[in-house]
Amino acid sequence: MSWTTAGDLKAQLARRWQRGELLRPLVTGETSFPLRLTLKTPSSSELTERFEAVRAWIADLVATPRVRIEWCELKHRVLGTQRLPQSIWVDSLDDALALIGKRADGARFEQVLSLTRSRHSTLLAWLAKQPLQAIELADAWPRLLDVVDWLRQHPRPGIYLRQVDIPGIHSKFIEAHRGVLAELFDLALPATAIAAEHAGTSRFSARYGFLDKPTRIRFRVLDERIALMHGPTVPDVTLDADSFAKLEASIQRVFITENETNFLAFPAATDATDAIAIFGAGYGWDALSRAEWLSRCSIHYWGDIDTHGFAILDQLRRRFAHVESFLMDRATLMAHQSLWGNEPDQVVHDLPSLTVVEQALFDDLRDNRIRGNLRLEQEMIGFAHVKTALANLPF
Repeated sequence: MSWTTAGDLKAQLARRWQRGELLRPLVTGETSFPLRLTLKTPSSSELTERFEAVRAWIADLVATPRVRIEWCELKHRVLGTQRLPQSIWVDSLDDALALIGKRADGARFEQVLSLTRSRHSTLLAWLAKQPLQAIELADAWPRLLDVVDWLRQHPRPGIYLRQVDIPGIHSKFIEAHRGVLAELFDLALPATAIAAEHAGTSRFSARYGFLDKPTRIRFRVLDERIALMHGPTVPDVTLDADSFAKLEASIQRVFITENETNFLAFPAATDATDAIAIFGAGYGWDALSRAEWLSRCSIHYWGDIDTHGFAILDQLRRRFAHVESFLMDRATLMAHQSLWGNEPDQVVHDLPSLTVVEQALFDDLRDNRIRGNLRLEQEMIGFAHVKTALANLPF
């Protein structure tokens, strides 16, 4: 049976609820009621062939609360004049919410709306766009508005989130609500208070002028003649990016590797004079790019032999054009066939900063010419192979 049932009417309203269409007019002032619902009725032949089913269908609609039925009279050639539902209406928002069991949620939204109108009318656009999320945040909404108030009064404060002093609000509250706060800040703050070049929750602090925890760079000294501090002659050191950028030492060679074990075991002294090894940061090279002195060093990048490894190399080379790849060649790949693995999600876009030889291997990996989704992880390469490759580098 394709006729509209009471369940179908509720489903129509539920879909409008999920799309925010029932509550949005409370914000915009638009008129949406009375609301006509879709009604599929029996055909003339069905009226004849299934007369008792039609009567039961009509009784079910009549018993449905909170709806108004408009009727029409149909003159049937067999059954005579019959009175059938022609259209069904819901006359008010309260009726619609009652029918789908959302009156309590509707009341919570109206409380949020009233508070927002009285305190931050600029945020009404957000409520119109996200009414259901507003209901989920109803208990936290007054505190969210307090945070918006505070930042309007202290634009780009230059402090850590933990230093924000608002009664009843701790820094974890702000951190937990960064997503919605970012959307509210963008509506409530002047453009001068927003660093638009920073986007996403990971860049929340930079976008709104808070201090962020410093990016740290970890490196190992590979030559004891590089004097950094009293104590260990070849220390494992972690510095914030600004301190690393100001490092003054006789460093001539830099090896960057993504794997921590490879970083810790990287050969020292006679194999790499005047050198350090840096524990890499994947696709994030902003911190390293602050260290202008790296431009005067030879830099070797050692990553996985897969499409992502070459993509990381490509990004690093955009910061330091003279970077050379290390153990990311076809000979190394073919020498370790028994240790090949799988790369589940390959990079498919072009990498313009690769050399001709690197590009050829990347294309073979991307196009699965050697084997599908081929990867050789850097930690699979034998240590003797590493030492041999290092000894063959021109120092």
